[in-house]
Amino acid sequence: MHRFASVLSALFLVIALAGSLRAQNKTPGVWVDPADASLPVEFKIQGEYVGDGAGGGKLGCQVIALGKEALQAVLLPGGLPGDGWDGKNKILLAGKIEGDKAVFSPAGGQRKYLAPSAEEFSATSQFPPAGQKDATATLRNGVLSGNIEGSGEFQLQRVERKSPAMGTKPPENAIVLFDGSNTSEWTRGRLDDKTRFLNTDGSDTMTKRKFNNYVMHVEFMLPFRPEARGQGRGNSGFYQVDHYEVQILDSFGLDGKNNECGGVYTKAEPKVNMCFPPLTWQTYDVEFTNAVAKNGKKVKNARMTLKHNGVVIHDDLEISGTTGGSRSDPEGTPGPIKLQGHGNSLQYRNIWIVEKP
Repeated sequence: MHRFASVLSALFLVIALAGSLRAQNKTPGVWVDPADASLPVEFKIQGEYVGDGAGGGKLGCQVIALGKEALQAVLLPGGLPGDGWDGKNKILLAGKIEGDKAVFSPAGGQRKYLAPSAEEFSATSQFPPAGQKDATATLRNGVLSGNIEGSGEFQLQRVERKSPAMGTKPPENAIVLFDGSNTSEWTRGRLDDKTRFLNTDGSDTMTKRKFNNYVMHVEFMLPFRPEARGQGRGNSGFYQVDHYEVQILDSFGLDGKNNECGGVYTKAEPKVNMCFPPLTWQTYDVEFTNAVAKNGKKVKNARMTLKHNGVVIHDDLEISGTTGGSRSDPEGTPGPIKLQGHGNSLQYRNIWIVEKP
């Protein structure tokens, strides 16, 4: 019995430690705090840059961290997504941190979308992408300087965009779902004692109330997982009436597909990928009208207008049916708002909703 008790005690200790680490979000290779001193050097280099383009005009760039000091730069003629980019052309560069700088060269070889290896990774599903040219660049102290073959030199400055909807206060008639004081409106979810953020800790979190038609605001922050790819990068979802999933995922710098940030899962791609870098606060503002059913049969599909970081990415979108992971009740019935966990630590703040007739 003594040996059994010792083994049992050890098991409980392991479980307790695992729970403690989970609560503190200390999973190896995952960071949830932008002020964490253990963040790798590429965290400070990833992000957005903008300035004068080669040959005149504006040029934007999104630098993606790929882990182990590897990077990929996506040059965007015209500016950043939602702020001047021409919506078509991209130039990919492969990068590596060397001392106090990052050095970029043309992305060549055999590459595929979201490949695990940095040497094979492509931030575009078509490689080479439309507009690809040979280019080189050096990034030091927040300045990206380089040359595009046939176009000339460019110099871009680091910028940190903020959603114009950030911090939007709830109207007088709003139901405040989360303001940092408690989690009483939710079935699960942890209120962090220090940050006062709502944490999913990888589990689904749903409102206790059910809704039908509404306007809603939510602010969220994705974890930093540089060595992960695709759905491994903080996968979660923002479910309307627990029937229709708006994807939440670190899709920074990518194409913007229906299973990436802002996409209606399996249904519709966002008009533009407005995903900011991980560990940056982002906003969703949604106007949702539920499906309509009569005599047990759906007669109208649900519709949604969605802004991601202040930019319309779905404009009165008709949603043809439920998405995966939703409740089994028929369309057209009121349902809760679900913040999907999917095993990833997501953080939320300033969540409110205004019901419509």
